[in-house]
Amino acid sequence: MKPNKFIWLFSLLLVLTFVLAACAGDGEPEEDAGEEGEGTAEEGGDESASGSGGDLTITIGADVVSLSAHGNNDVPSSNVRENIYETLTTMNENQEVQPGLAEDWEEVDETTWDFHLREGVTFHDGAELTAEVVKTNFERIMDEDIASPYAFLLEAVESVEVQDDYTVRINLAYPYAPLLRNLAHSGTAIMSPDIIEEDYAQMEEGGDVDAYINENPVGTGPFVYDDWTPGESVVLTRNDDYWGEPAKLDSVTFKVVSEQSTRLAELESGTSHVADDIGPDNISRVEGMPDADVLQEPSVSLSYVSFNTQKEPFDDERVRQAISMAINKEEIIQGVLNGVGIPANGPLAPPVFGYDDSVEGIEYDPEQAQELLAEAGYEDGFETTIWTNDNEQRVDIAVTVQSQLEDIGIDVEVEELEWGAYLERTSNGEHDMFILGWSTVTADADYGMYPLFHSSQHGTPGNRSFLDNEEVDEVLDEARRATDSEERRELYSEAQEMLVDLAPMLYTHHKEFLLGVNDSVQDFGIDAQGIYQIKDAYIEE
Repeated sequence: MKPNKFIWLFSLLLVLTFVLAACAGDGEPEEDAGEEGEGTAEEGGDESASGSGGDLTITIGADVVSLSAHGNNDVPSSNVRENIYETLTTMNENQEVQPGLAEDWEEVDETTWDFHLREGVTFHDGAELTAEVVKTNFERIMDEDIASPYAFLLEAVESVEVQDDYTVRINLAYPYAPLLRNLAHSGTAIMSPDIIEEDYAQMEEGGDVDAYINENPVGTGPFVYDDWTPGESVVLTRNDDYWGEPAKLDSVTFKVVSEQSTRLAELESGTSHVADDIGPDNISRVEGMPDADVLQEPSVSLSYVSFNTQKEPFDDERVRQAISMAINKEEIIQGVLNGVGIPANGPLAPPVFGYDDSVEGIEYDPEQAQELLAEAGYEDGFETTIWTNDNEQRVDIAVTVQSQLEDIGIDVEVEELEWGAYLERTSNGEHDMFILGWSTVTADADYGMYPLFHSSQHGTPGNRSFLDNEEVDEVLDEARRATDSEERRELYSEAQEMLVDLAPMLYTHHKEFLLGVNDSVQDFGIDAQGIYQIKDAYIEE
């Protein structure tokens, strides 16, 4: 796990074949690590078999926004919810669909699927998992009054029916190839029917969506909610009544530490066990620690600078193209990221289905950028702002963008926002430009493109550039209806070519996850989607 660019590139090539789920500590994941839940609670009762427990503390750079499975679509929230709730299907380290709460399923016809649920699964509050509960959850996700940012995952669903106590039928409006992968997404996780009922009741009395659930998150997962102190931490404890093999840790604390240097100091002092997002410049510092090492893994994520295509002057694609031409991605990768990352030509990372390496992105050409600006009527440039949260690398990228755009006459003011406000205000379209990332969690182009660029997904679901293009919509709609894989690839290639010209965002790079992990932590990992793998982790005293 040394910071060698060639090692990193080699890792990326490997990930084209399968996506790694790396482990820290002894580095040897258990054989069934990718097939969670195949055992029983009784099988996991032997303490010697499950390893030691321990109380794991992970420092994270941004606070959780929502503890509702159907709530805000951000990575800090997803990392916590992943351990409270579960989904009908799961994805293993090879990105293959596996059983989850559904032990098997069958395609009745091209628009009808039956899912057979595991029997004997209970929620943390004692409620039983049944087909009716799954129906209640899916209908809630699709409820316009809930306005879940994950509704697009079930957009192809026409109705959900209960066949019997443990069989749920999904009727589709059209054949939809990514269905099984979407049902593995944490945004379609199943919550207790009791908290859903109470949340609706409070909404009827004027309460906010998810207000009750955020204080009482209840799922079927290996960890149980204990406490959330906004701005400080979220604490989960082991679910000893878990239907599968119980987790090994006694508890997990997600501690909010926004400053990168402080996260490193806590790792160094032993105050925390895992430091998230240590930054490329700190790899050697962590490797120099006597009792910690770096966990470094390729991702299926995209980092980007987005434009508000509904606002002048960014409503002119020539301006967006000019800015894209004026930014030297290699300078960002080498100067800000210490070489950890590869330039992105489009929205999809190489391991994602639908990625087309023949698509050529906008090349660095500041002279051509000035010509385009003049053509658009901005030969003297203009003033604008770029927003970022307080992530150190994003701030540095914003400053680099500010400096490079100054060379073509664009005066950029960098503004830092608190994470929650940042997400809310960019989803409301209040920005000019902003820096963010997107992880293609399902490793499928539908998830990597539809929420980011389809006009129906403006704001919170993902399309914060507010792109509204009928041709893009048509291609993305056609691609999600196609069932032939080659046809889908061709359509996504077409969409990627279109997005080069439309330039709704500057695709800067595909990142690599960098965490510092104490040597006492065993079998801890992070997958290519950026989700911590902690169910099988434990602390070796």
